[in-house]
Amino acid sequence: MPTAICGVLGGGPDAAQTLDAMLDALADSGPARTVRTAGAVRFGCRHAPVGNAGAAALAVDRAADLVLVADARIDDRGALCDALGIPHPQRPGLADADLVLRAFLRWGEACPAHLVGDSAFAVWDGRRGRLFCARDHGGARPFYYALDDGRFVFASVVEAVLAAPGVSAALDEVVVAASLSSVRPDTATRTFYGAVRKLPAGHALVVEPEAGPNAGGTGRLRVRQERYWRPEEIPAARPAADDAYAEQFLDLYGKAVRDRLHGGPVGVHLSGGLDSSSVAVLAARALRRQGRPAPPAFSWLPALDGAPPEPAHAREYALVDAVCAQEGLQVYHGAPGPEEVVDVLRRDGTLPGASVQFNEEVVLRRAAAMGVRVVLSGCGGDECVSFNGRGHWQHLLLSGRWRALAADCRARDGAWRLLVPVVLSLLHPALPVTLNRWRDGVGARRRWFIHPAFARRTRPLVTPAKRMIGLRRMQVRFLRDGHLSEFQEQWRARGVRQGIEYRFPLLDRRLLEFALSLPPDQFRRPGYNRWLMRHGLRRVLPPAVCWNRSKDDPARVEPVVEAIAAALPAVRRRLAGHTPSRAPYVDMPGLLEYMDADRFRAAPRFAPLRAALQFLDF
Repeated sequence: MPTAICGVLGGGPDAAQTLDAMLDALADSGPARTVRTAGAVRFGCRHAPVGNAGAAALAVDRAADLVLVADARIDDRGALCDALGIPHPQRPGLADADLVLRAFLRWGEACPAHLVGDSAFAVWDGRRGRLFCARDHGGARPFYYALDDGRFVFASVVEAVLAAPGVSAALDEVVVAASLSSVRPDTATRTFYGAVRKLPAGHALVVEPEAGPNAGGTGRLRVRQERYWRPEEIPAARPAADDAYAEQFLDLYGKAVRDRLHGGPVGVHLSGGLDSSSVAVLAARALRRQGRPAPPAFSWLPALDGAPPEPAHAREYALVDAVCAQEGLQVYHGAPGPEEVVDVLRRDGTLPGASVQFNEEVVLRRAAAMGVRVVLSGCGGDECVSFNGRGHWQHLLLSGRWRALAADCRARDGAWRLLVPVVLSLLHPALPVTLNRWRDGVGARRRWFIHPAFARRTRPLVTPAKRMIGLRRMQVRFLRDGHLSEFQEQWRARGVRQGIEYRFPLLDRRLLEFALSLPPDQFRRPGYNRWLMRHGLRRVLPPAVCWNRSKDDPARVEPVVEAIAAALPAVRRRLAGHTPSRAPYVDMPGLLEYMDADRFRAAPRFAPLRAALQFLDF
C-alpha cells in the first residue's frame, strides 16, 4: 500500500491542528497515522497497517539531530549500501527511509544525486535549523507545498495542502486557461491552485528562516530551489557497435524491471506495443526465476467473449496473444462503459487522479479485486528510451544532410506525406496543428471550450510551446517540461484509492541516462524508428511485436468513443439543468452544442471535451 506524507514547518501553536487536518485529507492512503515532532517541524504519514510500514516512512538520527519523512522506493540498494559502508548483515532490515537518511548524513544536500528509485522526502536538520526537501529525477512521487510568511506546509497530495488552515483555494487562472485551450499548462511547478506549488522532478529545495538585519523576530521563511538532475548534461557514450549498445540496454532494462517487482502481487499492462510487451515479458521471466506466479496481464482491448475479433481489429489482439502465448500469461481484456465515463467526467479535474484514461478504470477495478498491489506499465517509454526520433528530420533538414533525410523517407511508407508537417513546424510550431484541423474537416474553427472573454484576458499570460529541433533536445524537453511527472502524479493518486501502486521501468534513472548518452542512429534507422528497443529486444519479444511499425489501435479507441457518445446525453441533461460555479471560465453554449452523441461520433475530440467537463463542478 502506498505511503502518503505531510509536514509543517513553523505555524506556531496551531501547527499540531494543521498537521491533523492534513493527515485527515490523506485518509485514502490508509487508516494508520504516525506523527513525529522535532524542534519547529512536525512530520506525519498515513499508511495501511501492514507490518511496520508506517514507521518505515520516518527515520531519526538523534546524534545528528536529523528527522526524515519519506515516500520512497530505493533501487540499486546494494550499490548504495556499498557507497555508504553499510555491513551486509544490516542491509536487509533497513527501510528505504533509513537509507535516504544515511545518504543525507554522508552527502548532505547532494544526496538526491546519489539515489536511484522513486522518492519524495523532507529532512529536518535541527543543528542548522533548516528543512531540506527533494523529489526524484522523474517525479514518480509527488511533493506539493505552500508557503506563507511564517509557515511551510507540504504533502503527497494537493488536497492535504489545501486542508491546512489558511491556505487559499483560489484558482490559478493561468493554469485554468492553458488547460482549457490547446496550450499545455506549466505542470512542472504549478497546480490549479495559486497557493499550492509543486516541487519539480529532479529538484531540491531548502526552507529556512529569512536572513538579514531586519529579519529578527519576524518568523519569515524563505525557499531556495535548485535542480540537481540535468539530463541535457549527460555525456555522450563511447562509440560502440549496435550489439554492444543493445547488450548494455538489455542489462539495464532487466535491472529496472526487477527492482520494481517487490512489495506485493504484481500485474502488468499489455497493449501489444514495444513498451508494455517488453515490460510484461521481462517481469514474467524475473518472477519465474524468483519462484513467483506469472503476473496477470491487463489489456485495454474489449473482451471478445469467445467471438473472433473484427478483421480491422485482429492485428491488435494478435500482438497481445503472441506475448501471452510466449510467456504463458493470462490476459484480461476490458473497455469502459457509459457508467465509467460519467464517473470519470464528474471528477474534479483540478485535483490529481482525475485524468487517468477511461480504459484504466476497468483495469484498476479488476486488479484490485484480484489482490494486485503493484502494476508495471510501459508508459513513459515513448519520451526517451523507446523514442521514435521526433525532431531528427528537422535536424537533418536544417543541417543540410538531405541525402540522409531522403534515404530515411524512401524507406518509410508515406514518409513524404509525413515530411510536410516537419517542414511546416520549422515555419511555425502551430502550423501542423492547423493542417490537422483542415484534414479532419473542422477547418480553423476553435476546438477547445474556453470562454472567449476569459481566453482574451489570459492569452498574454499563457506561453505556447517552443519549437525544438534535434532528437536529443526533444528527449530532454519531454523529461523537463512536467508532462512525465504529471501523468505519474495522476496515476499514483488514482491508484492509491484502490490500494495499487504504479511503477514505470522505462523511466528508471539508469536507463534514461544511458538512452540520453546514445547517438541519434540508435533511435532512428531508415525504415524503422525505436531502433534501440527493436534491436535490443529482438531475442526477447515475439517477432511480430518487435518489428511491428503500426501504431493504429481502432480496437481500443472505437469502444471508448461509443461509451462517451452513449454517456453524453445524461451529462448534457445534468449540465442543462444546473449552472456550475466554474461555468464563467467555459464556453457553455459551445460545449452543450457539441455534446450531441452523433456529432461526437463524427468528430471525437477527447481532450477538449474532457478538460471542460472535468473542470466544471457538476
